[in-house]
Amino acid sequence: MTKSALVVGSGFGGIATALRLRALGLDVHVVERQESIGGRAQAFEVDGYRHDAGPTVITAPFLFDELFDLFNKKRSDHLKFVSLEPWYRYYFHDGRVFDYSSTIKKTNDEISKFEKSDVVGYSRLLDQSKKIFDIGFTKLGDQPFLSFIKMISLVPNLIKLKSYLTVSQLVNKYLKNPYLRKAFSIHPLLVGGDPHTTTSIYLLIHYLERKWGVYFCMGGTGKIVSELKKLMLENSVKIKTNTDVKELVVKNNKIIKILTDKETITDFDLVVCNADPPTVYSEMIKNFKFNNPFKNPKKLLYSMGLFVLFFGTKKKYENVAHHTIWMTERFKYLLKDIFKKKILPKDFSLYIHRPTATDKSFAPEGCDSFYVLCPVPNLQGNINWDVESEKLKDRIVKELSKTIMPDLEETITDVFWMNPKNFKNDYRSMYGSGFSIAPIFTQSAWFRYHNKDSKINNLYFSAAGSHPGAGIPGVLSSAKVVEKIIKEDFKL
Repeated sequence: MTKSALVVGSGFGGIATALRLRALGLDVHVVERQESIGGRAQAFEVDGYRHDAGPTVITAPFLFDELFDLFNKKRSDHLKFVSLEPWYRYYFHDGRVFDYSSTIKKTNDEISKFEKSDVVGYSRLLDQSKKIFDIGFTKLGDQPFLSFIKMISLVPNLIKLKSYLTVSQLVNKYLKNPYLRKAFSIHPLLVGGDPHTTTSIYLLIHYLERKWGVYFCMGGTGKIVSELKKLMLENSVKIKTNTDVKELVVKNNKIIKILTDKETITDFDLVVCNADPPTVYSEMIKNFKFNNPFKNPKKLLYSMGLFVLFFGTKKKYENVAHHTIWMTERFKYLLKDIFKKKILPKDFSLYIHRPTATDKSFAPEGCDSFYVLCPVPNLQGNINWDVESEKLKDRIVKELSKTIMPDLEETITDVFWMNPKNFKNDYRSMYGSGFSIAPIFTQSAWFRYHNKDSKINNLYFSAAGSHPGAGIPGVLSSAKVVEKIIKEDFKL
């Protein structure tokens, strides 16, 4: 008989899992608490300005290609990925600019403006990144980590790759210039980690970008979700939105029914949670007892929160790149305030997304659309976001107006924002964290939430908080891991 799978949550991890399980022949149902699917990859439109709410950087495009390939379709017939140049523009506190480019030659030319000797250091950094990539992504990124013995077997490789160092420590071994050290340490923030505490395994992102590039999808991330939804519906994946899961009812080490705010669901053989694992265990399963302290939500370290500012401008800012990293001088101690002290600093670093640099349809003619992401403490900090959101918005607009976006205070329009409270309420993210648990060494691989629960034999996870981690490549790979486990469990 056909097996039935219930997928809870429809972020990219949930969508990819639903498609992969449907391609295996399972009857697949998706339950989503929001009005539309996509999880954090929501899209908004206000007075002609469009905004992607969640992920905006597309890397490892083959992971999207695979989802269309499952049903004998070509991704390129449905989604147009455009290579960006530069990939990122760094704007430093003193006005210096560094373009991180799609070619090594252009990148080396930029490096030379800061420190000529670091051209050689960057080459060595890329070599080390490739070595980490070959193990951490190619061999392990889509492999289950259900056994501690498997983790132990990797220790020699992990030691050889210096994974006991942080990203910042490893970058500093190869680069001298303080500006470049900051620029090439930034990537862990894109998956929720402080570069000064995140395991250097995540340095593999450098080579991942060099191997496949950095892209933008015309129409935005919302377009990706829309086309994947069509693919799901065309292949008889059932989708139910505006349905919030309240409880996973467990009996004899098996989920037997799911209680939602609208109905009780019993017709399934297995459950895949795309929801935040700490939330699942602490809020959706009653009286769950953790044998493993590494999995107890109360004892884990969480990623930072996010303040995301959306707005349009009544003029175009042609000198602002598609992706801009706007950096404060006090980078290391800013992150310490956010991650450790959990206080809201007076300064900030920003990721600025200007999709109209590539796709003019995101704003009315002669205008721009922007999304500004500011790392902030999660809700473990004692911050009144009902008061501080407006103040932070004003500070950000003022600083951008003084630097890369002159007269922003006069041209800005249609402003709204999301803060950690929204992440908690809208996505049920533990403590309103932007990327679930932090990617430190003791919360990676086997130490991260497993893709199959060790006690509940029909519960699986494809989410940012499960192996291999956050970010689009991470959650899409998480779906591949779940597919492998379910194929083995159900002899498919």
